[in-house]
Amino acid sequence: MSLFDYSIKELEQKLHNKEITVTDLVNTSYQRIEEVDDQVQAFLTLDKEKAISTAKELDGSTVAENEHPLFGIPSGIKDNIVTKALRTTCGSQFLRNFDDPLYNATVVEKLNDAKAVTIGKLNMDEFAMGSSNENSSFTPTRNPWNTEYVPGGSSGGSAAAVAAGEVLFSLGSDTGGSIRQPAAFCGVVGLKPTYGRVSRFGLVAFASSLDQIGPITRNVEDNARVLEVISGHDKMDSTSANVDVPAYTEALTGDVKGLKIAVPKEYLAEGVSPDVKKSVMDALKVYESLGAEWEEVSLPHSKYAVATYYLLASSEASANLARFDGVRYGVRSENAENMLDMFKMSRSEGFGEEVKRRIMLGTYALSSGYYDAFYKKAQKVRTLIKNDFDKIFEEYDVIIGPTTPTPAFKIGEKVEDPLTMYANDILTIPVNLAGVPAISVPCGLSENGLPFGLQIIGKYFDERTVYRTAHAFEQATDHHAKRPQLGGAN
Repeated sequence: MSLFDYSIKELEQKLHNKEITVTDLVNTSYQRIEEVDDQVQAFLTLDKEKAISTAKELDGSTVAENEHPLFGIPSGIKDNIVTKALRTTCGSQFLRNFDDPLYNATVVEKLNDAKAVTIGKLNMDEFAMGSSNENSSFTPTRNPWNTEYVPGGSSGGSAAAVAAGEVLFSLGSDTGGSIRQPAAFCGVVGLKPTYGRVSRFGLVAFASSLDQIGPITRNVEDNARVLEVISGHDKMDSTSANVDVPAYTEALTGDVKGLKIAVPKEYLAEGVSPDVKKSVMDALKVYESLGAEWEEVSLPHSKYAVATYYLLASSEASANLARFDGVRYGVRSENAENMLDMFKMSRSEGFGEEVKRRIMLGTYALSSGYYDAFYKKAQKVRTLIKNDFDKIFEEYDVIIGPTTPTPAFKIGEKVEDPLTMYANDILTIPVNLAGVPAISVPCGLSENGLPFGLQIIGKYFDERTVYRTAHAFEQATDHHAKRPQLGGAN
């Protein structure tokens, strides 16, 4: 069997009918990894022995599959989400020896309670800092649609593993677009929930006021099922919102009659490739045919989003990464002769160039004499960006535009130009600054066969409408059904 052939719901039914076993699913996942992961490089660590043991336990249990929405489903976890007794590296040499964490992140505990099976940990840009997965200190992940191209980042491994048919779903983290951008590049579905919807306990922090964990899947219904499981208030996370978790799958009616869509003119401005623009306009025609209506609007402060984001995210990263000093855990320099050298050399040897660049930028922005000029001003602009969204959502149900300005680019094409790389997140960053939910769904292919993503942005804690809108488009098109030709027939 191939995992490409089924949704989570369909596999649940097959398990219930005893047509397959959980062991079959897990073995299929590892077989696919063996076939294609030397080309894709999505996984950093596999947990095969434990996964097969868990599968056998589930096969022998009397637990009803329908009581556990992810029963027996193979999944992958981004490597900045802590997993008990399973190596967690954050894609960094600093944590290459962090083999035995003492606890699970809350989302991992929720997946375990739902009886999902963890296949392994997924590659990423080091400490989630990057837009291409080329900043992984181990190996760059490659796009399953064309292995000469990047899969996006920082959750590139999470998106590539789903796109390559290695797992049914994965978890990623999104600080400035790091779920949605790789989802767009890899032709899969990726959601960044409302800030506070999903617990961040056990997520190694990059920028604490921006980070959110979210699901990556091959279709919208699977995505909604995973979010139902991982959402909810968590007393271990002070930023976790104490709000009800709706049944997202019940919102997938296909009905968007009367839906009011806002299309920001800034999201289709200069820099967005013509074929990406066309795919968005084609998507809007689909919505019109379904009874929705759209109008052009403006998010005037979005042009300041990239500068605002990199000041704030780097400042928070500077503070969050101070804990990595070679003393408590992680790699310690073997060349240091005294304590100060140990701090300096451990951080110099352990961190990659992009991480160092952002630590230095953030430390500068927070330093005496520059705090008011940079960090404080960026916080004020963040409020203006948030206010832009609030104003639009007074009249409209969702905002729609492209997820990225272009399809994926070649590996090595932009690695020497960090400013151009940063600009690649220009359409996703405002969502994180405002804290609203957004999803990327496949909406077409470029001339050279690389996917585009359509971004649907919703109101605070209104993931139901985001999913309803995304699902209606998915059901009216066949973009989500296309598969990369990797490792032979899929």
